[in-house]
Amino acid sequence: MKAIGVVGGAGFIGSYITKKFLKEGYRVKVSVTDIKRSEKYEHLFKFKNSENINIQRLKLEDRKALNHFIEDCEIMVHSGTPFRLNVRDAKTELLDPTIKGTTNFLEAVSEVSHVKKVLFLASVAAWNTNFPLPAAGKSAEDIFDEQELRFSSPESHPYCQAKFIANQVVETFIKKNKDLPFEIVSVSPVMVMGKSLSTRESTSKGVQFLIKNKIAPDELFQSFYDKNLAFAVVDVEDVAKAVYKAATTKGLHGKDYLLTSESYKVSDIHEMLNKREPKENAQIIYKNNLAKTDLGVQFRPVKETLNNYQNS
Repeated sequence: MKAIGVVGGAGFIGSYITKKFLKEGYRVKVSVTDIKRSEKYEHLFKFKNSENINIQRLKLEDRKALNHFIEDCEIMVHSGTPFRLNVRDAKTELLDPTIKGTTNFLEAVSEVSHVKKVLFLASVAAWNTNFPLPAAGKSAEDIFDEQELRFSSPESHPYCQAKFIANQVVETFIKKNKDLPFEIVSVSPVMVMGKSLSTRESTSKGVQFLIKNKIAPDELFQSFYDKNLAFAVVDVEDVAKAVYKAATTKGLHGKDYLLTSESYKVSDIHEMLNKREPKENAQIIYKNNLAKTDLGVQFRPVKETLNNYQNS
C-alpha cells in the first residue's frame, strides 16, 4: 500500500484530500500542530478506510519532525500554510510560516530518494495578489488564465503576498535543481467553498458564514459588499480531486493549475447561500481549461457548491 503525507490534512481542504486518498487505497499520514487537540482531526476517522490514517505532530520549522513525517512517503502534499484574514503581525502569523515553511519542506524532501511527487496547494494569490480585484492593467471582466503574467503588489493582503512569495520559492527551487528525482506540481484554487467535513471553525467556513449573513467584521469585508466584487469560486471537493490527479499523474513537473469554476458578484453569492436565485448570470473570468485538459476535472457549478454548504 502506497503512503502519502498530507501536511495540513485535517483542515478544510486538507480533509477532502485525506478522504480522497483513503478512498483510493493509500496510507495517509496527516500532520497536526497540536496532537492533544483531537477535536481538530477526530472527524477524519469517520472516513472509509480510516484505519489507514496516521496522525503525527508536525511544525514545518522542526526539521527532525519533518524528516520523520516524510519517511516512507512516495507522495507529499503541502496544504498546511495558514489562511488568516485578520492578522496582528503579518510576519509571524503569515509570512514566516508560509515562506520559511515552504523552504524547509523543499529542503527536506530533496534529501530523500523515496519521494516521487511533491504537490503544493498554492492559491490564486500566487497568480494575482489583488484577488478578488483584477490584476493591475485588467478590468473586472478581463479573462485570466495560466498564460498571464503573475502580478503582485505590496499593498495586497499579507496572506496573498505570502502565497505569492511561497510560489516564487517553489519556482526558484525548480529552476536551480534541474535533475530532481521527483516531480513538483502546484494547484492554485480561487475562493474555495462547500461543505465542511468538520465541526471545527475555519477561515474558509467563516467566510461563507459572513457572506451568507452579510456580516462585515472589518473594512476588508465591508469593501467586498460596497464594491459588490465578483468572486471566482471553486468547490472544495473538486480541489481534492484535482490534487489527487496532479499527484498521481506523471509528466506534470513544474506546472501550476488554476482551479476555478464560475464567478459571481458577492451579492449573488449571498443570495445563493440563502437558497435564492442569483440576479445575474455566472461569468467566466478565471479559466480552468488546463486543469480540465491535463487533470480531467469537471468543475461543478457554483450553485451546487453553495447548496452543499447550506446542507452542512
